[in-house]
Formats: sequence, C-alpha cells, structure tokens
Amino acid sequence: MKLKLVFLSLVFMSALAFSQSQTCNCCTENHDDFDFWIGEWSVKNSNNGTPAGTSKIEKIEGECVVKENWTSASAGYTGTSFNFYNQKTKQWEQLWLDNQGASLHLKGNRIENQMILKSDKEKNAQGQLFYHQITWTKNEDGTVQQKWETFTEGQDVVVAFDGLYSKKEG
Repeated sequence: MKLKLVFLSLVFMSALAFSQSQTCNCCTENHDDFDFWIGEWSVKNSNNGTPAGTSKIEKIEGECVVKENWTSASAGYTGTSFNFYNQKTKQWEQLWLDNQGASLHLKGNRIENQMILKSDKEKNAQGQLFYHQITWTKNEDGTVQQKWETFTEGQDVVVAFDGLYSKKEG
C-alpha cells in the first residue's frame, strides 16, 4: 500500500514538474495584439443598425491562433477565420474560409488601436489591380468596428462590410 502511494506521488510530481517546464511559444506581446477581438459578439451593420450576425472569437492551439466562427443574420451563411502572428514575417495573417467556397488571405499588423490586414494585389476581370483591406478598431466603449474595403486601381474605394461588434450579455 505504501509502495503504491509513493509511486502515485512520484507520478504526480513528475507530471507537475513537466507541465511547469513547458513554455508558451505564443505568449508574447505580439501574439496578444488581436486579443481585443476575443469574445462572443452580436454584430450590427454600422450604416443602419440592422443585425449582421454573430461571431465567437477564441484563442486555440496553445494560445497561438485566434479563431473566429461567424454566423450571418442572413440564413445559411457561415464562415471561419484563423488568425495568427507569423514569427518569420513579423506579421499577422488571416485565412478566411466560408460555406460558399470562398477564401481570403490577409496580412498586416496592429497600429495603435487598429489591426489592419490586406490581401495581395491581383487583377480583376477588367485587368485592373485591386486588393482587400480589413480594419478592426478597438473602441473605448469595448465595441469593435470591422470595416472591409476593396481598393481598385482608378476607382473609388468600395466598402464591402462595416460592422459594429458588441459583446453579448451574460
């Protein structure tokens, strides 16, 4: 009986020592830059206040990935984004995937209270260069504004989405 107790104590102590010796590779200031977006949100269209959808944002994979699960107020549209700080390029990246087969890859950094991510430039059907830019702004009242703009060579900027994220209560 004493032998079992000693053995179990040794196993417990070894596990405790091992867990304390593990380092968090993604527990840096840079990896925390997008933490203001974490939470469960109700999202409204900024221009008219109508519901746009809901979003759940959480850290996964050992604090290395900020994962978003989006559900549109329009039935049937959902999407997921995976956001991470790329230590090699010193930039944040987002990979957005939705249930319609669309994807978007963005890169950028946080500047003061804004996370600004852009796609690479590409050509549209008319041969004009364009790129997408999404800006998340951390507001003083705890809300987050997300503005998605498309910049096309020789044209006015088009706002694809402008939403205000408010934390769900309770």
